[in-house]
Amino acid sequence: MAEGIKDRIAIIGMGCSQFGEHWDKDDRSLIIDACYEAFEDAGVEPKDIQAAWLSTVFGRHMGVTLTQALKMYHVPTTRIENMCASGADAFRNASYAVAAGIYDIALVCGVEKLKDTGLGLFGSPFELPFSSWVDPFAIHTPASYEALVATRYFHQYGLTYEEGKRLLAMVAVKNHHNGTLTPKAHLRREITIEDALRARIICWPLGLYDACGQTDGAAAAIITRPDLAKKFRDDYVMLKAVQISTGAVWFAHFDFFHIEDAVVASKRAYAEAGIENPRQELDMAEVHDAFTILELVFAEDLGFSPRGQAKVDVEAGNFTLEGDLPMNADGGLKCFGHPLGATGIRMLYELYKQIQGKAGEHQLKNVDLALAQNMGGAPWSNATSVTILGSRD
Repeated sequence: MAEGIKDRIAIIGMGCSQFGEHWDKDDRSLIIDACYEAFEDAGVEPKDIQAAWLSTVFGRHMGVTLTQALKMYHVPTTRIENMCASGADAFRNASYAVAAGIYDIALVCGVEKLKDTGLGLFGSPFELPFSSWVDPFAIHTPASYEALVATRYFHQYGLTYEEGKRLLAMVAVKNHHNGTLTPKAHLRREITIEDALRARIICWPLGLYDACGQTDGAAAAIITRPDLAKKFRDDYVMLKAVQISTGAVWFAHFDFFHIEDAVVASKRAYAEAGIENPRQELDMAEVHDAFTILELVFAEDLGFSPRGQAKVDVEAGNFTLEGDLPMNADGGLKCFGHPLGATGIRMLYELYKQIQGKAGEHQLKNVDLALAQNMGGAPWSNATSVTILGSRD
């Protein structure tokens, strides 16, 4: 195996805007919010940035969106789009460039403005404008994708509808609780099991509280090499692995109760980071819980729970803030919402703060190694990234 990225990149600053309904702000305002928090955190200025990467799916179609917002004229800037995995992929690309020695310091920013654009993402055939080849399943909505996963998962592991719904409700209740402790989350209120069970169905068997929301938001990271990081701060955070797997599975060959790209990307990331037992070695995980069923599926795909046994871990409270492997400690996509280009970097923001011991009310104990998993596309044909961060050795 070629030399990997482990311990070749240090994060010296991160920022995150408030996620929510920003009727009074455009995407550039959100970029400024996230990036200037990152600049202040790192102790740098825009003029110190040598290259930048912008992730956005439905924003303006050029990197100039970032450079104009920050007045970073003539800085080489690349726009990355890989659907919901865009933020993680932008971070991956920037990391490779810095690790290669091409740049000493780089900025990664993800942004999306969904609330007031008129974009009907969750009810539109969003592939149609971009390709002459049309996936016949592109006219489905994300809710319908994950409803298929939920029904098949219930069947595969012998869960009745009532048992499956209660299990999903427990995931929603956990993440809503975590979101109440996270000031930048969009949805910040407790719900009960009964609230989730009584909620209106949006795509059977998924109800309202099984889905994340459309949201506006931005997040940013500033990276450099470890030999330079110590000039900026003592508590910089190290990149241990970053992998992405891009699938080519056709719908007819997809089993609907696991996502192979998550399995492949995580195995590659564990090998790169030198992790042999993720359940024992990781201290926390952020997973792509755009729908509650995905938290169960990814718990198994990432090797945290044996196949069909995520139910046992959920019911035992093992993924709560007090559990042995907290999952989505900040509320996840469920409570932050999902501004597509920003989500992957927002996940890293949570890992970064937790490793530094600066996560506030939801701070966990002794976080030294943490994982973020970010999926873009349909379950049967997607790009899934796995990024692992750790403290200084």
